[in-house]
Amino acid sequence: MSTTHVSKVCSLYKRILVLHRFMPIHLRALGDNYVKDEFRRHKTASPEEAKSFMVEWENYKDTLQSQVLDSVKEKNGAVKFGLNMMEDKLKDFQDEQIGQLYELLLESTKPNRQFDIQEDTK
Repeated sequence: MSTTHVSKVCSLYKRILVLHRFMPIHLRALGDNYVKDEFRRHKTASPEEAKSFMVEWENYKDTLQSQVLDSVKEKNGAVKFGLNMMEDKLKDFQDEQIGQLYELLLESTKPNRQFDIQEDTK
């Protein structure tokens, strides 16, 4: 792996974590853990998998960045996160990825969240 590739991966990873700071605390914790796990698991990916991985996470970063910037422009402070996934996109997923996506959906929408984190009010 080239140092340029490693630098791009680290930069993307850090940018995503910075953007997560604009999310509600429970989504931030969930998102941070998911991103850390995904980037960790793809350290040994083949060049083809790494290319696809980077494209998808760049798209995620761009979408999240647009949503945060739109919120700032509206000055209402309420950021709307996420997009509806097109059904044809799922055909490219492996069974394990569909399972992860489903678990992420369940965790992000359940009322009793796994992460009971309070914001620091200092």
